[in-house]
Formats: sequence, structure tokens, C-alpha cells
Amino acid sequence: MVSATEELASKGLFRRFLDAVEWLGNLLPHPVSLFAILCGLVLLFSGLAGWLGVSVEDVRPGAAEGARIQAISLLNGDGLRRIVTNLVTNFTGFVPLGTVLVALLGVGVADKSGLLSAVVRTLVLRAPRQLVTVALVFAGVISNTASEMGYVVLVPLAGVIFYGLGRHPLAGMAAAFAGVSGGYSANLLIGTVDPLLSGITEAAAHLIDPAYEVHAAVNWYFMIASTFLVTIIGSLVTIFIVEPRLGTYDPSMAQEGALGEAKLESLSAQEKKALRWAALAALAMSGLLALTIVPDWGVLRNPETGDVLRSPFLRGIVSLIFVFFLIPGVVYGKITGTIKNDRDLIQAMADTMGSLGLYIVLVFFAAQFVAFFAWTNLGAIIAVTGAQTLQAIGLTGPLVFIPFIALCSFINLMLGSASAQWAVTAPIFVPMLMLTGYSPEVIQAAYRIGDSTTNIITPMMSYFGLILAFATRYDRKLGIGTLIATMLPYSLCFWVAWVGLFFLYVFGLDLPVGPGTTTYYPAATP
Repeated sequence: MVSATEELASKGLFRRFLDAVEWLGNLLPHPVSLFAILCGLVLLFSGLAGWLGVSVEDVRPGAAEGARIQAISLLNGDGLRRIVTNLVTNFTGFVPLGTVLVALLGVGVADKSGLLSAVVRTLVLRAPRQLVTVALVFAGVISNTASEMGYVVLVPLAGVIFYGLGRHPLAGMAAAFAGVSGGYSANLLIGTVDPLLSGITEAAAHLIDPAYEVHAAVNWYFMIASTFLVTIIGSLVTIFIVEPRLGTYDPSMAQEGALGEAKLESLSAQEKKALRWAALAALAMSGLLALTIVPDWGVLRNPETGDVLRSPFLRGIVSLIFVFFLIPGVVYGKITGTIKNDRDLIQAMADTMGSLGLYIVLVFFAAQFVAFFAWTNLGAIIAVTGAQTLQAIGLTGPLVFIPFIALCSFINLMLGSASAQWAVTAPIFVPMLMLTGYSPEVIQAAYRIGDSTTNIITPMMSYFGLILAFATRYDRKLGIGTLIATMLPYSLCFWVAWVGLFFLYVFGLDLPVGPGTTTYYPAATP
């Protein structure tokens, strides 16, 4: 047995760790300010590197023998002219901006109409009592298609469901939170985060191969496999670790009036009717889409090769996301009355765009950082130097992904935004690992594991405060440390199991992580 002194010391150590994480996170500036600072640092380092004549041998595929990559200074007349004339196009041409905005136009309609909420409630409420935990985690993963919907709707709903079943409500919220945030990079569908990350990955890959294309579905196959892993692990952790640790719930712990406000609302007859018609609309659209890609004459196949890979279908996946959320959302809204006319439809889109103000500001500065980094050749120089270092120490095999995933997990503790973190790290690690022989698609899949597994234990995650507010309804004394301690078993188990799946899937079974992807770069690399 553990003595009281040892237990106290253990708690003290853990609390000190949480305090350190929170302290380090608070030292970081706002993500927008961070990118502005990084832009300034790139300018300064480019000037210093240009003055020193820093260069490395160009080992990129297709480079001429003896060619070198020379650092280019932006602290001169040419650099200033380039910055001034490209400031706008850096922003408007940043791939993630347009793809996310277009996709969210459709997702916003489905959300505002009530369709997404109805789908989640149906999935959870109709599950057998014995499978409620599994249904909650799975619904959390699926809700990532429209990210914030899971946080705002599913997590508080999970607490109500568990309380109604006589189980600890915080265990239900933890299960849903683990599915929504811990499984952020797992799904059966392509969501809004996929085009965002793939756009950043493509821009980073261009430092090595300017013609390289990264479409939004490059991690889809691995995401599907990850969905079942996250669902199984999240359910087992809830049932065998979290719920026993929380014990029997004491209603006196709740805030005054909180339990009275908890209502588990089933779908009304009108909502069920609307959901059926929305499902029929989605089915009809799927049939029409199949006619464009399944037959040899399908118009969305590659017009030159007739292949589905590198075709208008994959390149236009964002347009399909827009339509597949828009039309069922309109059908559902018309029947339930949430969308009565074109004004309501336009307002739903406008409200969604209005919520993206901070994201647009963030993208402006992130786009400048990515552009400056590419112009100066600093990214390519760091990538070549880093790749040569990895080769010198013999760390070029698959094991290189373990420290990479661990580093991404650690960075995520202090920089919770997936887009902000990847915009900073991708220009360094994508080229570096490409030069050691791995494809950008596999590198992105590995990054997403590191990012997702620590989402649920970092106070820097944008929705962490919201989850804490929901949880305090059931335990008015609950603090950040308690919430992180509750979620830590999910984080650790996800990390170990997901990394194991990655190595088995990619290197053991040699399966593609997405349509038209390869494990190695160039594809011929053994």
C-alpha cells in the first residue's frame, strides 16, 4: 500500500507539473501576437544569415550537382519591395483560408438549422444502456466534422445522460470530451480541419518540391482506423479507470439549481421527420456523386488518366463538404422551421462567418510567416541541416516519428490551436522528414496524433475553459488540476495506443494513410 506521505508527495509533484504547464503556457503571447513576433524574427535572422553568407548543399530531388541553397535576406531593398507587394496575396493565397471558409459555409447551415445536434442526440439516445459510453465517445469523434458543436452540445449532454442513468455525470462528460478533443484527428468523414492542415502541409512541402500537392483527404484512411481505436480506448478508460476513480456521485456537490436545469430532451416528431428527409437528401446526393466517380466516364475523374487519384473529385473535396452539409441542413431547417426562407439561410452563413473573425486575423499573420520563411530559404536550410544531423546519428528509420510525435504533444500543451501549432512546426519538420525519405502525408498523420492526444490536458486549448465551466455545474469545487487529472488517463492511453497503431498501420502493414498517398518520398524510396 502507498503511505499517506508518498501519496501527498505524488499529488504535490503532479500539481507542480500542472502549475509548470500553466505557467509556461501563460508566458506565451496570443497566437496572433506569436506569429507577428515570428515574422519579425524571420526578418532579423534572414538579414543575419544573408550577411554571413549561410548556405547548404542542395540535396533536394532534381537539384543540379553542386548546387547550394543560399540564405536570402529580407532586410534590404529587394526584401522590402517583396514584402510590400505581396502582403495581400500572401493572405488571400494562403490555402487554408479559402478552404476553411467555404467548408464552414455549409457546416454553419447544418449547425444553425439544428441538424448536427439532432444527429448527435439520435446517435446517443438510441444506443442501448450498456453501450452508452461507447456511443458518447464515438459521437464525440464524429462531431469533429463541425468541431465546436461537440464541445457546446455533446459534452454537457453527456453529463445529463450519465446523471439520468444514475452514473457519475463527470464521467460522461470526460468520455465525450475525450472523443471530441482527444479524437480530434479521427473521423469517418472529412471535416473542416482536414483542408486547413493539408494546406499548411502543402505549403511546407513546397520548400522541397514546389509541385507537390496535398489534398484534404490525405489522412482519411488512417482517420477511419483511428476512429475505432479512439472509441475503444476512450470507452475502456471511462469504464475501468475514470468512473471507478470518481466513485458514486453526490448530488450535493452540484451548483444550486444545476441538476434541475439538466434535461435530456429526445427528438420531437417534427425533428424525427426532418431528420429522415435530411437523410434521404444526403442519400440522393451520394448517389449523384457516385455517378460522377464510379463509372469510367465519371466527370469528376481525372480527365486525362480516368483515375480517381489526383482528380477533380479529390482536389474539390472542400466543395463537396460544402454541398453535403448545405443541402441536408436546408432540408432539415425547412421542415423544422429553423430556416424559413433565403434570409434565414443567408443569416446562418453570415453568423458562421462572423464567428471566424479571430481565425481570419490569425491566418493573416500566419500566412506572412509562412511566406517569409519560404522566401528566405531558412526553412530549406534548417531542413537540410536537420536531415543531415538525423542521418549522422542514424535516426532516419521509422523510430524518428516517436520523438517527433512526442515533441508535437509537448508543444500542444502550450500552443493549443492545431492550425497555429502546425503553421509554426510544419515549415521545419515537413521538409526535414521529407529529406529523410518520408511523405508529407505520413508526416501530417504523425503530427495529428501528437496534437490530439494532449488536447484534453492543456488549459491552452480554446474550449478548455468552457468544459471546466460545464463540469463545475456538477462539482462546484472542481478546479483545473482536477479536470486535467481526470483526463490524463485518456491522454496517456491514447498516446501509447495511437502511436502503436501508426507504426503497425504505416510500417507494419504498409497501408496508405489516405487516397493516392505513399509512405515514402520520393515514392521509390525503400
